[in-house]
Amino acid sequence: MTDPALSPDPTFHRAAGIALWRQIADFLRSELRAGAWPAGTALPTEATFAHRFGVNRHTVRRAVAELVAEGLVRSDQGRGTFALGERLAYPIGRRTRFSEIVGRQAKAPGGRLIASGLEPAGGWQAEALGVVPDTPLLCLETLGVADNVPVSLARSWFVAERFPRIVETYTETGSITAALSRLGVDDYLRRWTRIRARIAEPAECERLDLTAGATVLIAEALNDDADGTPLHVSSTRFAADRIEIVVNAEA
Repeated sequence: MTDPALSPDPTFHRAAGIALWRQIADFLRSELRAGAWPAGTALPTEATFAHRFGVNRHTVRRAVAELVAEGLVRSDQGRGTFALGERLAYPIGRRTRFSEIVGRQAKAPGGRLIASGLEPAGGWQAEALGVVPDTPLLCLETLGVADNVPVSLARSWFVAERFPRIVETYTETGSITAALSRLGVDDYLRRWTRIRARIAEPAECERLDLTAGATVLIAEALNDDADGTPLHVSSTRFAADRIEIVVNAEA
């Protein structure tokens, strides 16, 4: 496909009574939503856009800043500007399943184990899971992707005595739900979720391909098995510019 930014665009009007930067932002927004630059790909340079629209680079920079503020693109100093696409709607309800949520939006889900290990239960994990502090827990740190774009970084804790094979089953399946099914848990329900936001830490920026100063949404959650027994707790960091959390009280 020919890059639409390689030649001046005949539909761009200077005498429209609208600021040039806003016209450019509106036009580029339309092109992004039409798929001119798929999520994760680099947009042309400021100089290329300046030539296309016959304006100076400052005007282009103002237009791109508007798209950054809307969460449609991200600007990495020294690397360029990258398309983010529409935010992924992530509903949180009684049954919250990453693979199903991503798949329903015509995106390819994926999960990858980054690290795992045995940890003593801390205060909030022990309280949530109904065990005494320092009970051995198996912790999985996983990366969730949609169409190969990283969207979440999660830590999930399981009582080691109950799920001694959770690490290897997740490695084989790439899914917490599928791993639990193999281990005899066919269904589970979300008891509670609490959400907050903060600035991403350097390691999170690296894993999620975020720029320094980017925001992550943190969702801590407890899931129960079908009998109401605490199953596992998790702390998931979502890239805020790629995820829109939707709380579904009826799901």
